[in-house]
Amino acid sequence: MSKTTSEVNYNRKRSREILFGSFLIIISFLLFISLSSYFFTWENDQSNINKILDRNIDSKNVLKKIGAEISHIFVYEGFGASSLIFSLLLCITGLSLFFEFKKLSLLRTWSWGLFYTILLSLILSQVKTIFPFLGGTVGYEISDFIIDYTGIIGFWSIILFLTLFSMVIHFKILPKKIAADFWNQEEKDIESDEDEGNIIINESIISNTENLDDNDNEDYTKTEVDSNNYNEVKEKSDDVVMEISKNKEEETVEDVSANLVEKYGEFDPTLELSGFRSPSLEQLKDYGSGSIKIDEKELESNKNTIIETLRNYKIEIAKIKANIGPTVTLYEIVPAAGIRISKIKNLEDDIALSLSALGIRIIAPIPGKGTVGIEVPNNNPAIVSMKSVISSQKFQNAEMELPIAFGKTISNETFTVDLVKMPHLLMAGATGQGKSVGLNVILTSLLYKKHPSEVKFILVDPKKVELNIYSKIERHYLAKLPNSEESIITDNKKVIYTLNSLCIEMDNRYELLKNAMCRNIREYNQKYKSRKLNPDNGHRFLPYIVLVVDEFADLIMSAGKEVETPIARLAQLARAIGIHLIIATQRPSVNVITGIIKANFPARIAFRVTSKIDSRTILDVSGADQLIGRGDMLYTQGNELIRIQCAFVDTPEVEKISEFIGSQKGYPDAHLLPEFSGEENEIGEINIEDRDELFDEAAKVIVIAQQGSASLIQRKLKLGYNRAGRIIDQMEAAGIVGPFEGSKARQVLIPDLSTLEQFLRNDS
Repeated sequence: MSKTTSEVNYNRKRSREILFGSFLIIISFLLFISLSSYFFTWENDQSNINKILDRNIDSKNVLKKIGAEISHIFVYEGFGASSLIFSLLLCITGLSLFFEFKKLSLLRTWSWGLFYTILLSLILSQVKTIFPFLGGTVGYEISDFIIDYTGIIGFWSIILFLTLFSMVIHFKILPKKIAADFWNQEEKDIESDEDEGNIIINESIISNTENLDDNDNEDYTKTEVDSNNYNEVKEKSDDVVMEISKNKEEETVEDVSANLVEKYGEFDPTLELSGFRSPSLEQLKDYGSGSIKIDEKELESNKNTIIETLRNYKIEIAKIKANIGPTVTLYEIVPAAGIRISKIKNLEDDIALSLSALGIRIIAPIPGKGTVGIEVPNNNPAIVSMKSVISSQKFQNAEMELPIAFGKTISNETFTVDLVKMPHLLMAGATGQGKSVGLNVILTSLLYKKHPSEVKFILVDPKKVELNIYSKIERHYLAKLPNSEESIITDNKKVIYTLNSLCIEMDNRYELLKNAMCRNIREYNQKYKSRKLNPDNGHRFLPYIVLVVDEFADLIMSAGKEVETPIARLAQLARAIGIHLIIATQRPSVNVITGIIKANFPARIAFRVTSKIDSRTILDVSGADQLIGRGDMLYTQGNELIRIQCAFVDTPEVEKISEFIGSQKGYPDAHLLPEFSGEENEIGEINIEDRDELFDEAAKVIVIAQQGSASLIQRKLKLGYNRAGRIIDQMEAAGIVGPFEGSKARQVLIPDLSTLEQFLRNDS
């Protein structure tokens, strides 16, 4: 049986640990001999120190010149006699590596070892013996320093405190525990004395009862149990001799997965590309510090204009507050009592005219606050660089599965969301308003945060120029159909094949989750990492798959239902098994963003659009038509709208990132999706001999349900998508069901089972 990659890596790691551990054990033994010898030979070798290259000079140390030099450093110039602890630490480290002591914390062992080395060196520095440097230079210098400032009493007080510190923290010796152990020992002594007394009394009772005659039965009764076990009881006494038999505990079965984890460690999907390095911030351009310059004159002018405009319509303001963002400033106003909010909302165009500004948006009221918001574009907007949001703590410390840093909010905070929680994203915006940059921001965020083994991208680019720069990371992050030459999908026919292949992958993953008894991909992968799922049973680590479609309108116009149907199916079902969709379009019309699409894409982003109708199509509310463009966008996930300045990442920056990743060692090929091929022959050319063996049974299912659907056959007969689709085509050729009608089920042409049976007999 061939070894897995994890086993090979484990064996290599263990070989290195055994060799290094053996080396440390030998070094610790030699160091101990050298230091021990130094205490007896230091006087003879003292004058020959630093003359190691002179071969005419001999040394009395057991390890000769090397031993004398090393011992001089450790003992004389170091910690004195306490330097012997170093040999013990090296030996413990070597044994830990050699025997693979997993539970031994070497960092903790070395920390306490150094602590005791210094403590013992300080104590020995005050002990006067024939050996003048028993505490070493370090011990003498530190102790002299302490004594100079605290005196000898202060010095020993510090030593006492350090000793108590080690007893309490390291050895867990507490006064309460000492007292409890003392009292428990006394109680055990008393109980043992009482037990001895009881044994003596019981033995005397038994011996007395054995000597009784048969005539003395009025006081005692002899009870015979059997020849091997026999007890005598005194009726007038409460003491009864009892035998106690201890039952054996049942044997338990060891957890096999726990043993595997202990032996090999958890499965690490990153091992195959263990040397992979994520892109650094050097690949991203810095467009400035990211700090916002406050123009007080502009703020004061806008405030006065807003107040004056509202007063012209007899609307008084009780309070106003400015919240400055990178491109837009939010003025929060508190209207006076009795003012209707709708009255302020209707003055949107008048305020925009007074301020001579494009993109005035009024939020009446602001959700969660008792204020009305007026968003006014800044005269000098700041560029939000991709570097500033990637380097932010909010993104770097985000505990998310698929974190995306879109940009910065009006309060100048990095806006980070989890694609897993969305779970699908719909983007729309007019040409040149930042939609393509937004897609690059999403992909760049994931490239900076996730390892190639954790996420795969399927990139669909009908325009053929927007996503082509990611072709260099094909063997790291991209997924494609088998035997496909290009990893970036540009042909509409291949898009249909890819979407159907993705549906097959979804069905296969759900089958794996069902067999593993898991609810979602996160639970499944955690089980697989813990080695609770056997790869021989088809289980494997499942990476997240992100489908990115750059121009959805072109696909809908050319392929129609052939694209919409699998996308709708994926959007409804693929969330739990880690397949997420990101669809972008520059034409947010109702024939492109249909009701089925909108219902399954709760997370939406709108860049600037040309009309309120387009805004309502994508967001269900107006507002996107009042954005200022150049990355200004509105984000919603089914609740409130959040205005964000999208981060800017230029094409040369993305090219640098792709080149950096592509230059590293990758997988042999891109991640391969399940094979899917369209029917090349006409439906009428299918022969009877080529029919599936389950054709008759599937026909009965279809006729009973009166619904010509491949998914129905999948569920009832537990078949794969490809096989169910072929059976449906065979039924169409036979005349059992009608032709394909888009999202509708095919028409069933046979009314009942009796007619079907007669049809099948005649057909054969």
